[in-house]
Amino acid sequence: MNAQLTGAARLEARFSALATQNRAAFVAYIMGGDPDLKTAQELLDGLPATGADIIELGLPFTDPMADGPAIQAAALRALGAGVRTKNVLAMAAKFRQKDTQTPVIVMGYYNPVHHMGCEAFTDACVAAGVDGAIMVDLPPEEDAPLRTAFDAAGLALIRLATPTTDDQRLPTVITGTSGFVYYVSVAGITGAAVPDADPVARAVSRIRAASGLPVAVGFGVRTTQKAAQIARVADGVVVGSAIVDAMASGGVKEALALARTLGRAVHTARQEVSQ
Repeated sequence: MNAQLTGAARLEARFSALATQNRAAFVAYIMGGDPDLKTAQELLDGLPATGADIIELGLPFTDPMADGPAIQAAALRALGAGVRTKNVLAMAAKFRQKDTQTPVIVMGYYNPVHHMGCEAFTDACVAAGVDGAIMVDLPPEEDAPLRTAFDAAGLALIRLATPTTDDQRLPTVITGTSGFVYYVSVAGITGAAVPDADPVARAVSRIRAASGLPVAVGFGVRTTQKAAQIARVADGVVVGSAIVDAMASGGVKEALALARTLGRAVHTARQEVSQ
């Protein structure tokens, strides 16, 4: 992979490379700055060696309405340690000094971005080597300022599709998105329910056909078994709450150990079926 690729191009290259290997991407989510910047940096830096193909770096926010208890608690720990958006972007910049190939996207809520300003946020992401962002509470009808800035910088603004995104709504969701589409596999908050692979498979096929983009599936994927099931039908599998919980209970070592088993499950899922 070309080390000079950045932004949406780095994401596209990673998904393309995995597709040639008949593998889904293992997308690992961690909360930036949880429980403090030094510890979180150690976790972030260790993720690629576990098999994490793409890293989602959470931006701590006081009212994370789409997140369940694990990620809410992680955000509060980070905020309590004084961590803010600029600190999380600094984490990404440190990571990028060591790793120029693993895509990093930030995931959070629009209030801090609006406060910073869309162009300033975009410039900070570019400077940090961040490749894109998911703004959970920013609907397509209202994301033009950020999308315009991201498009100009070559960054990916990744949209969310859900089980309630019907054929009438889907074109609005996918128009202007890049990198991949994030499919929320359950109607609810992160880590609170377990997705059923059959309806997920149908949704992934529909979204992929409509968008022409890879589809990564998250929310509720906590076990290696479920990660493998989703890896057989999706282009990427996102695991967040389970890793955040492991970090809270056992620190960096336990979180990386779990990420390693999840990465192995995702990467071998399709081969196991074909054997």
